[in-house]
Amino acid sequence: MLGGVRIPSRLGLAGHSDADVLLHALTDALLGSLALPDIGALFPDTDPKWKDAASGPLLAGAYAMVKTQGYQVVNADCTLVCDKPRLQPYYSSMRNEIAGILNVSPGRIGLKAKTTEGTQLALKRKSIAAMAVVLVERESGVRTSDLGARRSELR
Repeated sequence: MLGGVRIPSRLGLAGHSDADVLLHALTDALLGSLALPDIGALFPDTDPKWKDAASGPLLAGAYAMVKTQGYQVVNADCTLVCDKPRLQPYYSSMRNEIAGILNVSPGRIGLKAKTTEGTQLALKRKSIAAMAVVLVERESGVRTSDLGARRSELR
């Protein structure tokens, strides 16, 4: 799974949940945008209830926390680094999946994949990296004085 989309490949990802590194990076970027605890603190791999969990609901849960703080997503920009498989054919599906979770149009989800150009930074095609940046804005009608109390409840 990458970006909530099953990518056919003889290669796979290993992890406690479904190992969707793109949604995990996006979840951390979203939480980090408001200095909230990271994905590991909120959905620890030591808790059996997260074993084999789909990453979409984890991102949705993180977004619910951001919404509770009075913010909404403006856009997100994501980069995957891997040599194989080629991901461009799946961009549209991944953008749609992410946009649906974050309740934005797919045009607000930037997505690109880079290869290591044979430098073997990808450990002989046995690894993948994902990076994400998220811009959030305060929702209209939310008072600044309400935000501090909500944030302290999450820590």
